[in-house]
Amino acid sequence: MSEHPRDRFDLIPDAAAEEAFLDALGRGRLHHAWLVCGVEGSGKATFAYRAARRLLGAAPDPTRGPLGAAPHDPVSRLVSAQAHPDLLVLERLVEGGKTKKSISVEQARDLPEFFAKSPSQAPHRVAIIDTADDMNVNAANALLKILEEPPESGVLFLITHAPGRLLATIRSRCRRLSLPVWSLDRLETLVRNRTGADPENARLAAEMASGSPGAALTLASGTMQEVDALARNWVMGAAVDRAEQMAVADTFRGAEGQARFEALMDRILAAVKMRALEAPAGQGALWAELWSRLSELPDRAAAINLDKADVLAGALADIARTKALSR
Repeated sequence: MSEHPRDRFDLIPDAAAEEAFLDALGRGRLHHAWLVCGVEGSGKATFAYRAARRLLGAAPDPTRGPLGAAPHDPVSRLVSAQAHPDLLVLERLVEGGKTKKSISVEQARDLPEFFAKSPSQAPHRVAIIDTADDMNVNAANALLKILEEPPESGVLFLITHAPGRLLATIRSRCRRLSLPVWSLDRLETLVRNRTGADPENARLAAEMASGSPGAALTLASGTMQEVDALARNWVMGAAVDRAEQMAVADTFRGAEGQARFEALMDRILAAVKMRALEAPAGQGALWAELWSRLSELPDRAAAINLDKADVLAGALADIARTKALSR
């Protein structure tokens, strides 16, 4: 299970963004609302929690970056336990094991009541919306009322993957901080330092992460080996277990889910190639043709925005047909 941003202390999404935030704080020009932008998995929520800890009074820990704080700090512990009275987080609710499609207006209406109160333990009251993209229209309008009348001692972080989709009136009332996509070398270094992965697996995880540090760490933290074993079993073994297939497909959401999907497809291709090389002369061509079809599938799926679960199902059906023809 991947680490939640509120529990990340050693990942620095972007030192320049953290310095910019600290500069505004130090000069007494802290904006009341920050629009934290970037691709999925670039560390936006991690940045918001790091900034929130500082605003809530956590002692600085420079060894963990400009906005660093230690996990054992009392403020850090309260934030990780989702128990700090001066922090409000709005995100999609989970009910009956299913995550709702949007942040509701009822949730957004908690903001005025929250900001109407004075801080109880900290210099500020802080709210994080993760993500603002998930707000429905009524929730966005409720948020706008807060932005139009900034709360005293209140700071709001709006996390967004696509700021252009937000209301222009929301964007205009926020200070924007854009987190860059991580370079391949930086991701590889992160993976090696954080997970101890060997150079080959670190590079592979970095290449599949599409600039996302969270995705890279997820792929490298033992996941790659599990994905490879799963792909080999599906290609080399008997019939695919339908429940297992559906459970895997459920993990394809978000940036880390995209990375898992790409990693699985990559390892499936590797397993198919191996089977083509090891197959008897009369069957090798069948597996080589399958490899050719599957290698085009991820790009074609992305071009027309196919559902990743459907892409996986199609690939596994093609594998099953090839197995049948090879008997």
